[in-house]
Amino acid sequence: MDTSASSLADREPSELANVPAAVVPRRYLLAFILTTCCFSMWGFANDLTNPLVKVFKEVFQISNTQSSLVQFAFYSGYFTMALPAAFFIRRFSYKGAIMVGFALYAVGALMSIPASLNTNFWIFIAGFYVLTFGLAFLETSCNPYILAMGPAETATRRLNLAQAFNPIGSLTGMIVASLLIAPALNIGSFRDAVENRDPAAVQYLQAEYPDGLPDFATKFNALDQATSAGLKNMKATAPEEFLAIQTHDLAVVRTPYVAIAAVALAFLVLFAVAKIPDFRQPERDAPFFEIVGRLLARPNFREGVIAQAFYVGAQITCWTFVIHYGMEQVGLTLAQAQNWNIAAMVIFLISRFICTFLMHYVSAGRLLALFAIAAVGFTLGAILLPGKTGLICLVLVSACMSLMFPTIYGIALKDLPEEEAKLGSAGLIMAIVGGAVLPLLQGKFIDELGVRSSFYLPLICFVVIALFGIRTFTKFERPAVATDH
Repeated sequence: MDTSASSLADREPSELANVPAAVVPRRYLLAFILTTCCFSMWGFANDLTNPLVKVFKEVFQISNTQSSLVQFAFYSGYFTMALPAAFFIRRFSYKGAIMVGFALYAVGALMSIPASLNTNFWIFIAGFYVLTFGLAFLETSCNPYILAMGPAETATRRLNLAQAFNPIGSLTGMIVASLLIAPALNIGSFRDAVENRDPAAVQYLQAEYPDGLPDFATKFNALDQATSAGLKNMKATAPEEFLAIQTHDLAVVRTPYVAIAAVALAFLVLFAVAKIPDFRQPERDAPFFEIVGRLLARPNFREGVIAQAFYVGAQITCWTFVIHYGMEQVGLTLAQAQNWNIAAMVIFLISRFICTFLMHYVSAGRLLALFAIAAVGFTLGAILLPGKTGLICLVLVSACMSLMFPTIYGIALKDLPEEEAKLGSAGLIMAIVGGAVLPLLQGKFIDELGVRSSFYLPLICFVVIALFGIRTFTKFERPAVATDH
């Protein structure tokens, strides 16, 4: 069965002459560029939010498990809204869904204003939940929209190319967190004061350390524990001083969210006026449950959804808790630990472009399996090797993760007709709920087992992805290289 993405009407003249198909046909270039910008937009939100798990733990004086609710709310929004987004696309268009996505993105980001003014953790949580309603609309629409912008045989490469710009947004979010948020936080200044044994900070630690503070240089996690204890005692004995820290730090957190809301609204207007294709089908789609049944009968889709849930969980745990790892195992400050996160994202970005190139020569499933096996090895290094060596291993996991999301996505939707791709995209976006559940579990593991042992959780995820990759190229994958027709 032919689709709008692979019909003769959609093909370049070179394709009809048995020349390898273009990754992005010329007539879709404007739509491709605008849509690719969306990938950067949700990358920014994802990686601006990751460090807040650690920040909110101190600002609100809550446990790692409780602070992980930030990620739970953030990624639960995807699960909640992906299916409604698919219904919207079925009724209207990809372009309309993208516009709704930007509107919800802006509303969620602007909820940081009442949350910070009221020093209310739960309003922040609600804001992240609503913000990801918008991201669910964007991802549910943008991914299949990119797949539709050209021939089917280059669809996975095209999506990898578009997804390669997602880390640019992620990197921007990390840089904002590292250079603008972390240095401006009063909790960071308090941590420095504890490390330097400033009497203004040490006064809140006398009850905890009657014999004097430990040697922070030789005892991992001691500085982090002392900082938390000091802030806890300040909250109990000097609530006005602690409230001043809270108010200041939450205002610092609020600023980039207000800015990104303005950018989201600007993109909404841009898409409203741009003339780009919507790929509407003249005939009505088949009934919902009929399409779901057809999707579930396809092993590449069914297993792809499972693999995607494990991948997103692994990605979010590795990127969220690298902050904890750096601070607790290496004794870094928040800003220094975030710099390691930035290094991970730079590696991720470079690796994604490399993988897009390699897919012209190596099948997607085979490449996925190889990189997942490498990720297992690096994760074991983060678990078993102490200090900075383990941190380096954790950062190198990002090189392995770079191709996973778009490759699993492309394999799962391979050869699907348009009406199935719309709902199939929603299923894969709903799988992002793995990013809600696994960080919550890992936060609990950190509280009970320590940060290094908690990385057995993403290790299991990479094993599942490796198995999917192996099954993909042995059972139901065709070569990724375009062939003559």
